[in-house]
Amino acid sequence: MEIIKKEIVSQEILLKAFGHMMTAKATADVYEENRNICKYVHSTSRGHEAIQLATAYQLTKEDWVSPYYRDESMLLGMGFEPYQLMLQLLAKAEDPFSGGRSYYSHPSSRAENLPKIIHQSSATGMQAIPTTGVAQGIKYIQEFNLQEFENNPVVVCSFGDNSVTEGEVSEAFQFAALHQLPIIFLVQDNEWGISVTKEEARTSDAYDFAAGFVGLNRIKVDGTDFEASFEAMKKAVDFVRTERKPMLVCASTVLIGHHTSGVRREFYRDEEDLEKHRAKDPGVILRKRLLEEGVDEELLKQIEKKARLEVEQAFEKAINAEDPKPESVEDHVFAPTSITEEVGQREGENPEKIVMVDAAIHAIQEIMWKHPEALLYGQDVGERIGGVFRETVTLGKKFGNKRVFNTPIQEAYIIGSTVGMSAVGLKPIVEVQFADYIYPGINQLITEVSKSNYLSNGKFPVSNIIRVPIGAYGGGGPYHSGSVESILCNIKGIKIAYPSNAADFKGLLKAAYYDPNPVIMLEHKGLYWSKVPGTEDAKTIEPAEDYILPFGKGNLVLEADQSETEKGRTMLIVTYGMGVYWAKEAAKNFKGRVEIIDLRTLIPLDENLVFERTEIHGKCLVLTEEQINNSFAEAFAQRISKNCFRYLDAPVEAMGSLNLPAVPINLILEKEMLPNAEKVSQKISEILNY
Repeated sequence: MEIIKKEIVSQEILLKAFGHMMTAKATADVYEENRNICKYVHSTSRGHEAIQLATAYQLTKEDWVSPYYRDESMLLGMGFEPYQLMLQLLAKAEDPFSGGRSYYSHPSSRAENLPKIIHQSSATGMQAIPTTGVAQGIKYIQEFNLQEFENNPVVVCSFGDNSVTEGEVSEAFQFAALHQLPIIFLVQDNEWGISVTKEEARTSDAYDFAAGFVGLNRIKVDGTDFEASFEAMKKAVDFVRTERKPMLVCASTVLIGHHTSGVRREFYRDEEDLEKHRAKDPGVILRKRLLEEGVDEELLKQIEKKARLEVEQAFEKAINAEDPKPESVEDHVFAPTSITEEVGQREGENPEKIVMVDAAIHAIQEIMWKHPEALLYGQDVGERIGGVFRETVTLGKKFGNKRVFNTPIQEAYIIGSTVGMSAVGLKPIVEVQFADYIYPGINQLITEVSKSNYLSNGKFPVSNIIRVPIGAYGGGGPYHSGSVESILCNIKGIKIAYPSNAADFKGLLKAAYYDPNPVIMLEHKGLYWSKVPGTEDAKTIEPAEDYILPFGKGNLVLEADQSETEKGRTMLIVTYGMGVYWAKEAAKNFKGRVEIIDLRTLIPLDENLVFERTEIHGKCLVLTEEQINNSFAEAFAQRISKNCFRYLDAPVEAMGSLNLPAVPINLILEKEMLPNAEKVSQKISEILNY
């Protein structure tokens, strides 16, 4: 429905909005007049002020909002001062959002008296999934009474019209509508996507597009008219706060300023278009309305002058603020973790060995009994089958479908929603069904998950566990057998575990739960049940509930004979996952001459143990299941070479699969592609005889 003004907005609110609009105009003007000082790219809210302020005025300190990069007026309306925004504009040390690490109007905030804001990225539309995750988390918190609120929290996700064409926005719409989440999607439609017109980009506006998502309520409003916008947003917020259902608000706006300071309006817009947009300037419209109401024009002029003076003073103060110290550049890559030492009983009371998949089930079960903030979701993990590898079987029945549940086929949503869930204090454990299908979620993993702690200056570490079955065996074929660790290891800001046995799996998963950072658990399918010949040792006695194995601690699973080492006849194999079993089987042919390290985690990596043992033996092989060229294994081999060069008797080598685009389904071809004990044995012989 289209909102038409019905209720009179108080003159007090109108004057407040006019003041904020004049502040927004003054900031844009001051930035433009000082282009040589404002050297970092930025956007302003000119043309969008009315809908942004109307939104901000509805929000309480218990609400959550994700502004996008043009939402400075929303931030002003929420209570942030121009000086605070300018500290980010000029990338200063005291920038309250990112500590000088991110662009203007990319906020993140946990301020107690203001609405909360998770880390905001520049990638258009990508905030839709993390912010929907916030709403998902709030619904969970309220259903299980984990926290008391003065008012039902409302979540607002704001973005531009062309963002709606992103597939990940549709995933957010779908999930919000399906689960009836308390979120407002605010779409500000100025008809431009940089230089792309609406005619070039889309078949409809967001209002019509959203009609296909059954259960997503809709409002359409003139976003340049403050009174109409105020009423629309009051109606939307009141509806979501009361009914706990999602709403989309499509607000038509205008673009008076530049797309950004770097992509200027004169590059791509003609004067006719600019005049059309200037005619709908929200500040001009509101000024006219106030004069019609009998407000003294001199008062409005004084408001304008005051806004300009305050902005100039704030800008001068921000210019003189300190820059970040160079030594702070590595702060907040990870949040500190308390899990630094191995604790608890590695071998529990039951002497019977368990398979790795049972270690997973038992670990998650113990966590969920103890921690109501823990929940599990992903494709097919629910009660009916408990995962395609039965790796979550029984959990759905024990904890119910609000704590263990299936999702649509939406890898981006599965991964990205953990940002919002974590922000509200939950610990999501999610699953991507096969490593080959993690790629749709890579955008969220890189853009949102990995950068959140760093770019929020430590305010929003993403505490999650992402489980990923990985690896090849038994003819799984090209889309169910892939290894993806090199791609993942190139993402800075996440931790990666790759256990090779049940005890390590359980201990690492417990460590992952208590770690405040994002963790990916790579779980080799061939080790789940120890059905692959030679992997019987993946079964272990189950650790006790209190057992925790910290990340970054490699394990010496086979030690060379000292007498052989003293003769210079030994070598080291560094590996993980299935490679542990190929190496152990191959080492039987070289009694006492091969030492094996199981890395157990790839990020962080136990480099000290590897370097120490390489120096002792003088020969080293890094073994992986991945295709070898440009792999994690090759990169690590180079690092070993550099750090241990003086002690080497032979080049450090890396060994892995053939460099093929995919794992072929035919068993003969699969065997030819992958390493195995026989191939590793041949490589050991070459290195020992170097």
